[in-house]
Amino acid sequence: MFKYRTPGYNGYACKYSPFYDNKLAVATAANYGLVGNGKLAILSIQDNGMITQDTEFETQDGLFDVAWSELHENQVLTCAGDGSISLFDITLQQFPIQKYQEHTREVFSVYWNMVDKSIFCSSSWDGTVKIWSPNRNQSMLTLVSQQDMSHSAEPSAAPSRKHPNSNCIYQASFSPRDPFQLVSVSSSSHCQIWDIRAPQPLQLDFVAHNGMEILSCDYNKYRPTVIATASVDKSIKIWDLRMIPPPNSPGPSPSPVNKLLGHDFAVRRVCWSPHSSDTLLSCSYDMTCRVWKDQTDENAKFTNNRLWHGHSLLKTFGMHKEFAIGCDWSLWGSGFAASVGWDEMCYVWKAV
Repeated sequence: MFKYRTPGYNGYACKYSPFYDNKLAVATAANYGLVGNGKLAILSIQDNGMITQDTEFETQDGLFDVAWSELHENQVLTCAGDGSISLFDITLQQFPIQKYQEHTREVFSVYWNMVDKSIFCSSSWDGTVKIWSPNRNQSMLTLVSQQDMSHSAEPSAAPSRKHPNSNCIYQASFSPRDPFQLVSVSSSSHCQIWDIRAPQPLQLDFVAHNGMEILSCDYNKYRPTVIATASVDKSIKIWDLRMIPPPNSPGPSPSPVNKLLGHDFAVRRVCWSPHSSDTLLSCSYDMTCRVWKDQTDENAKFTNNRLWHGHSLLKTFGMHKEFAIGCDWSLWGSGFAASVGWDEMCYVWKAV
């Protein structure tokens, strides 16, 4: 286990570089993200086990998420509480090389498309998901998540209208297989699948956690129709999108193919392993990170038998002394993971 402290700044997200095997970007916020500045720290994991800071960028508001560019090895995206998204070059000093400002409330996630590497998405508490090109100041498309406008999409030529919406979009993630498909999850407990090419982008819309807020989602890297969602109900659910009916279809609510139980409080982040189709990582307000094995019954779509959480828990990492807020798998060292929390600590540890 390696560790690094970000004094005065509480961790919100961490992300391994897709280009360098030892670089880690960490997004932080002062005063737990309630008020004050933010800081982006670029860390290097040395051969001797030490973690050192390469550079840092201070921002005017707290940072809630981070994503490395899939196009340029030295560029990193961040999103902030003031509704802004910034693109930094880690070889330059102080200021972002590009700033995007259309969201009207906190931006809670950014995600770079791994297939069509020319676009990325953001999700916000203003109830929208926006699709961006890094070379344009204005977004290419805005997906509106309000339930009474759930089939809407508006091209963006100017900052989007303020919609009276309390439906916070906590996370949106592109599919690792289909460059046009993404999943978003919200405070209204809706999980929505979008196709950004379609005239009616909303493809699937279902309540995934019985009305409880959904805080995180991720596509399985090896099974293109499988996603995971994490909620304040303390559970992680595994869904096969082939079993989800289209919006407004009659019939019973869809059921997950697996359900992972073990966290004591809300699950803040979930991410599938880049090395294994059945392994997940999660972090929670219970101050732990946990590694799970998805023992989904492959015949569940043909029968009503599902293998629930059972002994799916592989490992619990309990070094954080405050809420564990962000986690990520190493793309390079199989089995390694990083996590950050409100205890100002970043840990790199052996997950499996």
